[in-house]
Amino acid sequence: MRILTLSIAILLCGMSTVRAQRQDLELIRGNDTLAYTYVPFDPSEMERSAAPSESAAVKRGFFHRIIDYFDRANEDRTFEKKIDFSIIGGPSYSSTTKLGLGLMAVGLYRTDRTDSLTPPSNVSIFAAGSITGFYSVGIRGNTIFRHDLNRLNYKLQFYSEPSEFWGVGYYAGAHHESDNFLENKASVDLRWTHRIARNLYAGAMVNFAYVTGSKFDDDKRSYLLDPSYPAAAVRYMNTEYVNTGIGLLAEYDTRDFQTNAYRGLYLSLDGTIFPKALNTCGGYTLWRVEFTAASYHRVWRDGIVAVELRGEFNSAHTPWPFMARMGGDIRMRGYYEGRYTDLDMMVAQVELRQRIWRRIGAVVWAGAGNVFPRFSEFRWSQTLPNYGVGLRWEFKKRVNIRVDYGFGRRTSGLVLQINEAF
Repeated sequence: MRILTLSIAILLCGMSTVRAQRQDLELIRGNDTLAYTYVPFDPSEMERSAAPSESAAVKRGFFHRIIDYFDRANEDRTFEKKIDFSIIGGPSYSSTTKLGLGLMAVGLYRTDRTDSLTPPSNVSIFAAGSITGFYSVGIRGNTIFRHDLNRLNYKLQFYSEPSEFWGVGYYAGAHHESDNFLENKASVDLRWTHRIARNLYAGAMVNFAYVTGSKFDDDKRSYLLDPSYPAAAVRYMNTEYVNTGIGLLAEYDTRDFQTNAYRGLYLSLDGTIFPKALNTCGGYTLWRVEFTAASYHRVWRDGIVAVELRGEFNSAHTPWPFMARMGGDIRMRGYYEGRYTDLDMMVAQVELRQRIWRRIGAVVWAGAGNVFPRFSEFRWSQTLPNYGVGLRWEFKKRVNIRVDYGFGRRTSGLVLQINEAF
């Protein structure tokens, strides 16, 4: 009887203090551990929440709802929703496409919402256009399957862009005048990997591209000379190509988040074969080898140093649309993409990323790059410098909108993009 009376007293005492109780619990499922805090529900709160407050009675205006939408956009809701989508749009500008307008939908999701240790997957659907006549539509992302055993990276894109072409090789980019032309490209890139050991992945990839170049100036057609032929044997490259490749890749990856790592190491090596039966590249079977090495370290509070080295090497007779192009919005930012074009390219960059206040951050970076037809013709004197500054705004959890302004040798340019450069 004493035990029963004591039990009832303890139960009543617990009910009277339920609002003050907090329970720290752990959910353990296999090797997956999720720690969380549970606050018991107080029935009296229902009555207070049922009564409409004065603020709730006043309908919020349109602009207030927009502010609230973006204010909550970076909350991690991937455990609650099948996919957490947010949409952003507005004006854009780059030295390549000039003033334009872009619209993007960004989604984060988990293939297994009981797996709290695997980072979320992401997908971006984008469309853009500019006053130069440029337009682009596409989708890209990476899907990380349960327990990170398999990964699928993909990008599908079509664009039409008034472009400039200086020719092939360092000398052409440094000394030639540019030729204006219209480039159209449809491309598909799929990469699948399977984890074969801790942090080690291996897999296969498939890519397809259809490229056309038109409206070249007739007096500058010499820019399309095939660099793999001796000067005495003039051979012009075509202005329309279809190219299909299949390849293998290996990755070592300890990054905590693929598109915005705070820590970890990433090593990648892949090789692609473009069989002559699946391309229109002059009857040749082509190949390409690429490697990437990147590391990420926290150096102080909210300060990350990221370092990357990347190389791209193509076989002889590779046509101009598929050669290595320096510049753009990822590496050597500030250089017009394709001004320096050749069979091979090596690029290095180091970047300091610092969170400044809440969801706002800034970066500074420095880098260097070189294009060359083969290793025997690599020249240190032709190495191009690169540096710049940028601002960051966390649109979604670990997904940044970035504005970068880069500088190079007698060039500079503005970049507006989503996700970190590397």
